[in-house]
Amino acid sequence: MRRPKLREFCALAVMTKAPAPGNVKTRLSPPLTPEEAAELNACFLRDISLSIAIATELSSARGIAVYTPSGSEASYDSLLPPSFELLAQRGQSFGERLVSALEDLFTIGFGSVCLINSDSPAARPESFAEAANELANPGDRIVLGPAEDGGYYLIGLKKLHRRLFENIDWSTERVFSQTIERAREIGLTVHVLREGLDVDDHRSLSRLSEQLCRENADVAPNTRKFLEELRGRI
Repeated sequence: MRRPKLREFCALAVMTKAPAPGNVKTRLSPPLTPEEAAELNACFLRDISLSIAIATELSSARGIAVYTPSGSEASYDSLLPPSFELLAQRGQSFGERLVSALEDLFTIGFGSVCLINSDSPAARPESFAEAANELANPGDRIVLGPAEDGGYYLIGLKKLHRRLFENIDWSTERVFSQTIERAREIGLTVHVLREGLDVDDHRSLSRLSEQLCRENADVAPNTRKFLEELRGRI
């Protein structure tokens, strides 16, 4: 994956788990079957990676899928744009996997890295491009895309600051605010993107369905089509 002059690029890296029934979106089953939950997860990834691919045309960035489990590479052939590259996840806990992904992408040579969750299919290309462009500015800084549930759907850095991932109450409504506190402790400039929706349960899935009804048809087209097929069940 090493490329010349990668220091000029931001890695827009989506953290993803291969969409196998029973292993993804388990909190959505029911109302969805395990197979439907896996297909929904695949739709999320198709939409997020498409938005990232568009963002790479609006900024100096590359699309990366940081995936798990090892050995599932072939499952991404039909899910990602051809320009994407794969990087295996390392670590046990969520925080460890984030830190390892940052460490690996900086070691490869990227000048900045944005880690993006795979649960926000309606996030816009403009937000991803804004993050990459902000990180291209002089001076150390952090970019955060806050989620409605108090977490974040994107974190962008110019260098690895492990403190940002220490003593964080992961999967709670305190994640975003605690990360802001850590950034202030370090003395980082903080740039906040528009708020997004992190979809991991029935309530947030209903919120997503309502949001897509209000958005333009080009927002999350794969997820939109799949949810239309499930109308009346969510």
